[in-house]
Amino acid sequence: MKGQFDIGFATRRASPVDCHTVTSIITLAFGSDPLWSLALARSDGSTAHHAQFWEVFVEGALRYPWVWLTGSGEATSVWIPPGGTEMSDEQEQRVASLAKDLLGPTASHFLELLDRFDAVHPRDEPHYYLSLLGTHPAHRGKGAGMAQLRHDLSLIDEEGFPAYLESSNPANNVRYAAVGFEALSEFTYPGGGPVVTPMWRPAR
Repeated sequence: MKGQFDIGFATRRASPVDCHTVTSIITLAFGSDPLWSLALARSDGSTAHHAQFWEVFVEGALRYPWVWLTGSGEATSVWIPPGGTEMSDEQEQRVASLAKDLLGPTASHFLELLDRFDAVHPRDEPHYYLSLLGTHPAHRGKGAGMAQLRHDLSLIDEEGFPAYLESSNPANNVRYAAVGFEALSEFTYPGGGPVVTPMWRPAR
């Protein structure tokens, strides 16, 4: 499916051949995220390993036809549809191995963080889960990310499902609220640190 955003950004469904492009956008978009920049930090300050983690998440989502990409690579959205899982068992093991191999002493914090995400995830009602939403840094401030989200939500509304996300940057909470998401709770990075806000958007 191809579409046109209300502010002029074309969008299409991503396929497995787009894995590198989607991973690149997500890696760059989350490089300065208050939560993930800490969760993926290494003692030597390097960041080249970030893409290895995000690639697994993207590959997991690309098992379903609900990863979206703008035509010029301005933004991407990574969704898990109702009944889906964020990763396969093998992919979960890969992430755990990457953490132990690449993060050193903070690997336990990273894995505990993933457990905290899982613990608060709603299970009572089928829903679309926005795993990741990212805008390429070269295109920030142009509305591409939120236009992508509005596009996705319009399709979800046509199907009559609710949507769920976790905001890892408090600065984005007001943006999500503007399109109908409501905060459910919050939790923090292990040991104290950045706050994560799970948010729910009822079916329409």
